[in-house]
Formats: sequence, C-alpha cells, structure tokens
Amino acid sequence: MLRLEEVRHSYDGRPVLCGITLELAQHRIGVIGANGSGKSTLARTLNGLVVPDRGSVTMGEWDTRRHAKHIRRRVGFVFSDAANQIIMPTVAEDVEIGLRSLGLGREETERRVEAVLTRYGLDGHRDHPGHLLSGGQKQLLALASVLVTEPEVLVCDEPTTLLDLRNTRMVHRVLDGLEQQVILFTHDLDLLDGFDRVLVMDAGRVVFDGAPGDAVDHYIGLMDGR
Repeated sequence: MLRLEEVRHSYDGRPVLCGITLELAQHRIGVIGANGSGKSTLARTLNGLVVPDRGSVTMGEWDTRRHAKHIRRRVGFVFSDAANQIIMPTVAEDVEIGLRSLGLGREETERRVEAVLTRYGLDGHRDHPGHLLSGGQKQLLALASVLVTEPEVLVCDEPTTLLDLRNTRMVHRVLDGLEQQVILFTHDLDLLDGFDRVLVMDAGRVVFDGAPGDAVDHYIGLMDGR
C-alpha cells in the first residue's frame, strides 16, 4: 500500500503540495481537481518521478527517496501524452524495453511481449513504428509497455486527455478490467463511475475524500464558487 506522510513540494518557491497525508489502499482510486491544483505533481510523487521537498512516500519497507528503483518496479506510471513513452523504433521493441531491467531470459521476455500485444490488440502492429499508430493505439501501447512489467499499482495521469470519446471509452474498459490497483488522475468525471474512492484536490491540498458521487459534487461546487 502506498502511504504519504506530510508530503510538501514547491516549484521556484511556489507551494504545489501542502502537507498531504494519505493511505491509498482501495482498488480503484480517482483524483480530481482543477489545473494547478497539484494533481500531476502528486501523481509523480507516487513512483518517485518527483521526490518531495519534505515528507515521505512509501510502499511497504521502500520509500521513493532512497529506493526509487524498487518502487518503480511495483508502481507503473502512464502519462497523459503517450508520445512521451514511445521511444523505440517498433511497437514490440517499445514493450520489450521495460523488461530489460528485470533480468528475464529471452524466452520469457518474448512470451510476455507477445501476450501483452495480443491482449491489447496490438499484435498486428508489432513491427510498425509506434509513432504512426492512432491516438487510441498509442495510449494502449503506453499501457502495454507498463503492464508488461506486471506492476502492483498503475498510476495514470490524465490518460484520456488527448483522446476522442471512442478511445476514451476503450481506455476506460481496459483500466476497469485490470487486476492491479489503479490510481487515476483525471478531468473526465465519467471515468470515476464504480470507483471505490475519489479525492478532490485544491491549492495543493486534498479537500475532499469520499465516494465518487459526493466527490464530484464537491468538485463541481468548488468550480462554481460555492
């Protein structure tokens, strides 16, 4: 379970996270808030992409300040723009690169790559350049490249921001079907249906923590100035 204890972080002297303490145990957790509320910075603290100025982010005996490598093997991260994660010449190579640090044999590596490409309908594109895929396929490739490493937790930072409705629904179905814990940072309130818990962020703080419907109502009230 991920735990945050008095997490604080600033950019150029401007506070973006202001003493956040959380235990993230539920299977499906959503995080919502306006632009500038601190969502993306919070997301990046969960696997050590951002190490907070103060406080700690831990998973069991590991913490992101001292054990980032161990945390990242357990906590996968998906960016809003899949192009940020597509770096290899072909789709199969892009999936494979995430396995290189695990010390797997060639046979097991190939088995995992083929399995995840087939699962997400990308097996017909294995030798194609990833940057030539459609928007939805790119996001599936980004997901596949993380999930092939079999993390325990998947953190998604607005994964549907650049997608149309059809592809947004496709990504929603994929996330909904995962065994892993999913922590979803999103502006798309419809994606939160069926979630166990939703946090609302404002000005670097968690200002509401509860059921999806109540959290959405609280967020809308914030946006309306109520």
